[in-house]
Amino acid sequence: MAVVTIVGAGVIGVSWARLFAAAGWEVRISDPRPDLKHVADQYLSGLPVTLGPDLALAADGVDFVQEAGPERIKIKEQMFATLAAHTGDDVVLASSSSSLLPSAIADGNPAADRIVIGHPFNPPELMPLVEVVPGPRTSARTVERAVEVYRALDKLPIRLKREIPGFVGNRLQKVFNDQCTYLVQQGVIDVADLDDLVRASLGLRYATIGPFQSGSLGGGPAGMRHLVTHVGSQMTFEIGEPDPARMNDVLEAVESAYGTGESAYERLVALRDVRTRAALGPLGWQQPSALQDPQE
Repeated sequence: MAVVTIVGAGVIGVSWARLFAAAGWEVRISDPRPDLKHVADQYLSGLPVTLGPDLALAADGVDFVQEAGPERIKIKEQMFATLAAHTGDDVVLASSSSSLLPSAIADGNPAADRIVIGHPFNPPELMPLVEVVPGPRTSARTVERAVEVYRALDKLPIRLKREIPGFVGNRLQKVFNDQCTYLVQQGVIDVADLDDLVRASLGLRYATIGPFQSGSLGGGPAGMRHLVTHVGSQMTFEIGEPDPARMNDVLEAVESAYGTGESAYERLVALRDVRTRAALGPLGWQQPSALQDPQE
């Protein structure tokens, strides 16, 4: 049985742990938080997971590392220095970072060739995508191994050709979210109505086909070229930018629409997860193969 070390027991780390465990991996979780056992009891009950604060001990003899610690470069540098010193020369050190460049995480690290970004969309146990982002010193073998592991977890690993701040998914998400915020600030639409609008249009469309494929269809038999030169040529309006000074108004509107606190969070998670699970099968995505030995 292959062994994975998950670094960090936050939302992402716990979800990674469930995903690896469901696929038959032995899972170790390292996190210095004092409530680690409580977190495991609440979110990992019944799974074969080993817990502990000692990262060096958790990394000893493992086959793969998935880091999901704080999004702070100094902390990641320290964690990856420990991981480099206590893992074998063939062990991939993957970070779940949402924006930090692999070259920055690997700076000065003797295992820079083994460091790669494996960025999931939340929650990784359900969302198919994992962005695999190499740094300038990441070896081809590391990238291949990371892709191999994620595919064995029934994920869709997408390799970026080179590193770029925010990678691809979060760059697209930032532009989209900025426009959503701008439209609410301008009084064009309410928070809940905007969410429903997206679910009933772009969200549904992009769950089935991507933007370029959509553009190809939007132009009819003549394809995207026809769309760009006709309808697209009239899209000349300015899109505007959100006002950071008015961000609190948007946050209050979101809190009013969806609530805050543990109860509201659990309710929203349950709604998201049941809808995601219902959509995965018909859309052609698979769940992890339970009890499959990842070394086979």
